[in-house]
Amino acid sequence: MIRSILFCALLALPLSVFASSFAGTSAGSASGASSNSSGSSSGDDKVVLDAREDAAGFVASNGAIRGAWLEAALIHLRERDAAAREASDMELARKILAL
Repeated sequence: MIRSILFCALLALPLSVFASSFAGTSAGSASGASSNSSGSSSGDDKVVLDAREDAAGFVASNGAIRGAWLEAALIHLRERDAAAREASDMELARKILAL
């Protein structure tokens, strides 16, 4: 089961990055200004925001329920942020929910 979740997460990550990358390049300078102020790109935001529902289930189940969107977001966050590499899955899931 874990293999299937990781497989789905790995498939979902490139698709959402591609889709948000297209949206970011076609949206114009207004979206660029907002992403610069937050310190992340629209692709980063989309992957993480898409995981909010999975993060809620993960936190509510005390880590028993791990959705593919959450797995993709955890991988994504850890690839981009050194502090996220040190954080537990539960800490990152709570941060996703706080967004």
